[in-house]
Amino acid sequence: MSNEVRDYTPSEDEEYMNERQLEYFRQKLIDWKQDILDGSKSTIETMQTETEQQADFVDRASSEADRALELRTRDRQRKLISKIDAALRRIQEGEYGYCEHTGEPIGVRRLEARPTATLCLEAQEKHERKERTVRDD
Repeated sequence: MSNEVRDYTPSEDEEYMNERQLEYFRQKLIDWKQDILDGSKSTIETMQTETEQQADFVDRASSEADRALELRTRDRQRKLISKIDAALRRIQEGEYGYCEHTGEPIGVRRLEARPTATLCLEAQEKHERKERTVRDD
């Protein structure tokens, strides 16, 4: 993140999704994606070097459980990268920061907490209530 973007904090008091805010969130998303990709590269390198056979059955089982957990984590992160890419596309298309259901602003604070958010808080809560109802059936 450039120093100008790094030193900037979006505010509710300024014009919503102005050029500076969009650049701030774009850079935040790019940095987040790069961190995930760097972690994935590290995981692959570690898994490639840990191919030695372990004589102890318990050690081998523990290593396999760790590997499975790491792969599940990486799969979740792969899905997150897809959401990050979608958010970057929304920035490019001028749709970032607005609820995909209501068209209302999602809000700077919500986007700070979850830069990939596509729903405003009200629409998200409605969605979660609907999910709970369906799950309870």
